[in-house]
Amino acid sequence: MLGIANKAYATGFSVLRLNQRNCGGTEHLTPTFYNSCLSNDCRAVLEELIEKETLPEIFFAGYSMGGNLVLKMAGEFGANPVPELHGVCAVCPGLDLAATSEVSGKRRYWLYERSMLRGLKDKVRKKSQLFPERYRFEGLGRLRTLREWDETVTAPAAGFLRASDYYRQASAVRVVNQIRLPTLVLTAEDDPFIPIESFRDPGILTNPFITLMASKFGGHCGFVSRHGGDGRFWAELQVVEFCRQHSQMINSETGH
Repeated sequence: MLGIANKAYATGFSVLRLNQRNCGGTEHLTPTFYNSCLSNDCRAVLEELIEKETLPEIFFAGYSMGGNLVLKMAGEFGANPVPELHGVCAVCPGLDLAATSEVSGKRRYWLYERSMLRGLKDKVRKKSQLFPERYRFEGLGRLRTLREWDETVTAPAAGFLRASDYYRQASAVRVVNQIRLPTLVLTAEDDPFIPIESFRDPGILTNPFITLMASKFGGHCGFVSRHGGDGRFWAELQVVEFCRQHSQMINSETGH
């Protein structure tokens, strides 16, 4: 996101980075965890930028879980998005959590899962020290897959009985057919965590507001080009250019 921020700022945009709950040393600010349901967090930031900063033109961009959140927010607006929200961009969004969870526990992903789970367990330990009355999870050491983590920690903390309930409610694929503002979705066919089949949903393919770009290579949020210089990080360029073009289009139509 730092690369996008630098490129967007150089293009003329003001840039705000949103830390998800408990990221960036913010564990003490809230008793809750981040999760893929919290599109209202994005919406709260959007409303504050409109009401307090009186910004007339706003774009949202998110990677991975952040991509799911901005798509979910856009879909929840449906046919009535706020006029100041001019577009959203999602890079490798985990928009179908049930499909993504199916790769959990597979042998070839063990290194990624081990790293992710180590970080998640550290966060829970910090939260249990800050909010001992709320977090008393036992047996965290026995959890070996992200699916087990969601079943034991994420779903209950988010107010769901089972991981399957959480996946169903949190997945943006449930509402992408309702998106009615310019939307860019970038993904890669070789993404090891998010199946390309997730992006063949009719809600994406038949929605004229959504531009889908699926490259053959790119992995999960990688997209490193063989070319050097400003063109090396392909996804960053696509996001900024999408926002720039739509900004120009809107401003020419309004005479600004």
